[in-house]
Amino acid sequence: MIKVRFSVGDRQLNGFEISGHALFAESGKDIICAAVSSAAYMAANTVTEIIRADAKAQAEDGAMVLTLNEPNTQAETVLRGLELHLTELSKQYPQHIKIIYGGVKNA
Repeated sequence: MIKVRFSVGDRQLNGFEISGHALFAESGKDIICAAVSSAAYMAANTVTEIIRADAKAQAEDGAMVLTLNEPNTQAETVLRGLELHLTELSKQYPQHIKIIYGGVKNA
């Protein structure tokens, strides 16, 4: 199962951690993993490279973490878009994606 943990502080999203595998299909053919990975990379790259928010992003071995070091309205809008996208995917594939709210570990 893919676990998506959104970090919330002062009623704002300030990061996410995504880990695990959907196990929907074999590696390289798993449409759920591909959709989540693509959305996460787009969000992280937009926050760090386009908006240039003060943030730390890291990806390795099927996991990604992004943490905003200071509040940024544009970056939070991107995170809200990711949240909406992944929440809708989790409704379609509830056995494969779980959305969690709380602190981000390993940031």
